[in-house]
Amino acid sequence: MFYWHDRRDLPQGNLERCFTDSLSGVSEAPFSALNLGLHVGDDEAHVRANRDLLSAELGGVPIAWMNQVHGRDVVEVTPDSLGQVHDVDAMVTNSSDLALAVMVADCVPVLLEDAEAGVLGVAHAGRPGMLAGVVPAAVAAMRDLGATSVRATLGPSVCGRCYEVPHEMYDGARTQYPTSAAITRWGTPAIDVASGVASQLAELDVPFEWIAGCTVEDERLFSYRRDGRTGRFAGVIVRREGSEAA
Repeated sequence: MFYWHDRRDLPQGNLERCFTDSLSGVSEAPFSALNLGLHVGDDEAHVRANRDLLSAELGGVPIAWMNQVHGRDVVEVTPDSLGQVHDVDAMVTNSSDLALAVMVADCVPVLLEDAEAGVLGVAHAGRPGMLAGVVPAAVAAMRDLGATSVRATLGPSVCGRCYEVPHEMYDGARTQYPTSAAITRWGTPAIDVASGVASQLAELDVPFEWIAGCTVEDERLFSYRRDGRTGRFAGVIVRREGSEAA
């Protein structure tokens, strides 16, 4: 179920963060098994069952999802808007007992938190989103909600050794974010999207934790670049308060 999972006690409740793997679900090949994406051609009943399994593992909390479009738009999620699915690539909330999820299969899943202020966020940073500034936009939206000490967690994504791109794409990314420039194992131009996101966070004075792992190299994770038609794993963050956090 979990590629990485962390639960931290807070003065009033706890904060839980995780990145799922591709195991322990009900989807069949080529989406085996814990596919969480409704948009990839999998049986909708299987995806919803997988999402229910994830919610149960997180204590039954409701989970907000996005229809990700490789942009930079951000939406605030509240208990009243929970059932709405927006065409965005980042979400923020200052509500407890409400989980935010970001789906990926090579892009960088970013979890954001200011536990003291009670503000959380997630962002979907592929190459287009990284260049468009989706992560800075999410941080700005969190600060608008009162966050003053944002921290980030970057999940597994395709590494620079595996993300080959044309020279023009490489040059464009390198010009905008030099740290994103990379070379594949076989010596061709590549982009390290996670390094580009890390440089954006550094510019914003946002400390971050980086959960190592390459989606192409690790078969426990879904990878579009490796497999083509495949599922999506997720990064999820939730803050609990009071008796529900016990």
